[in-house]
Amino acid sequence: MKSLGHLITLGILVTFLYFVSVGEAYAYLDPGTGSYMFQLAIALLAGGFFAIKLYWRRIKAFFGSVLSKRKNGGKNSD
Repeated sequence: MKSLGHLITLGILVTFLYFVSVGEAYAYLDPGTGSYMFQLAIALLAGGFFAIKLYWRRIKAFFGSVLSKRKNGGKNSD
């Protein structure tokens, strides 16, 4: 599993370097591009909120158990 993490990190680094090292691109962004980016941002926010709503009980239970362990001084209440 450790090598998989290194592989993912290497892939992200190579992708980042590729996009940073691109030279001049004589490209045109039409007026609809800004609207598309805005729609994409709104969709990401809505999807994120939906995912949080969907898994809210699990999130709440996880943080509840973490906080209860911290209050008990790390001792297990079982």
